[in-house]
Amino acid sequence: MLRKIVKFIGILAAILVLLVILLFGSLTILEYKPAPEEPCAVAGSASQSLRSGDSIDMVIWNVGYGALGDNADFFMDGGSSVYTADKTRVTENITAISDWLKASDSDLILLQELDRNSSRSRHVAENDMIEDALGDGYVSSFANNYKAVFVPYPLPPIGKVDSGIETFSRYGIDSSVRISLPCPFSWPIRVANLKRCLLVSRIPVEGTDKALVVVNLHLEAYDDGQGKIAQTEQLAQLLNEEREKGNYVIAGGDFNQMFSNIDTTKYPADPSKWLPGIIETDHFGSGWTHLMDAAVPTCRSLDQAYAGADPETFQYYLIDGFIVSANLTVKDCSTQDLGFVHSDHNPVKLTVQLNK
Repeated sequence: MLRKIVKFIGILAAILVLLVILLFGSLTILEYKPAPEEPCAVAGSASQSLRSGDSIDMVIWNVGYGALGDNADFFMDGGSSVYTADKTRVTENITAISDWLKASDSDLILLQELDRNSSRSRHVAENDMIEDALGDGYVSSFANNYKAVFVPYPLPPIGKVDSGIETFSRYGIDSSVRISLPCPFSWPIRVANLKRCLLVSRIPVEGTDKALVVVNLHLEAYDDGQGKIAQTEQLAQLLNEEREKGNYVIAGGDFNQMFSNIDTTKYPADPSKWLPGIIETDHFGSGWTHLMDAAVPTCRSLDQAYAGADPETFQYYLIDGFIVSANLTVKDCSTQDLGFVHSDHNPVKLTVQLNK
């Protein structure tokens, strides 16, 4: 009898090993492997032209794939949940986000963590909802930074992910390009992980040979720090190349890092929780303005749900902001305090003017 039990356990173990091999073999074959640079489609019809001297209102917002509202905690940040919202809540969150974006009346909108067809957001086509809400007058461009047929961890598994960053513009976009960033993870973790990128959109400035170069980004979060450094280095190189061409340049989004020139003492770090890196702004060289509004946190910790909790128990962050070239005059940069009801991030608004 003992021999039969041992044999059964051995067969079961062999089957499990085979299934794991088949799973990771399949994921490896089907791994999302974007090229270093890929053109992105520009859809819609722009309503405005851009000229030197014009002022631009823009907003950035990590929308938390519609599932990280005030009810949510998340396992990667010390919480326990993988699936953080049902379809009704995801739809409610994206509807509220869409309504706010429309009311903001922004010329440029840069969104991060926008799902198109993902298990974690109940397969809600979030980009379609926002595009429909904004209506005519905008062009948009989308780039994947997380695409996996199946993410096998944790339990329950995350499942299918189709997510990315999207830029909306009232100005015509000549071209949008997805530029791959270094991936700090090796096999097998890499096969079902994010493939971060920059979404670079070029808006012609009428009557000149210059362009407004808009860089939408969402940099690394859960690496050992080297990924953030490598991605930031590539970003700095790109921005300086564009500035040297005489272009107007704005990079905006979720840096998952704090700028060294911003006073963050209002949000002391709790070493027991996820902590962002630090971007040394001097590394970019002269001619850049690094902007984060310290008056209001741009992000909150996800180790517990926000609704009903003591706000004093949370780690808050300043990780969403802008980098602006010197040929743009900054008029205002302000984080909008929406109470983290529909996302774990607050939107940040920027007003700049193109110098003549």
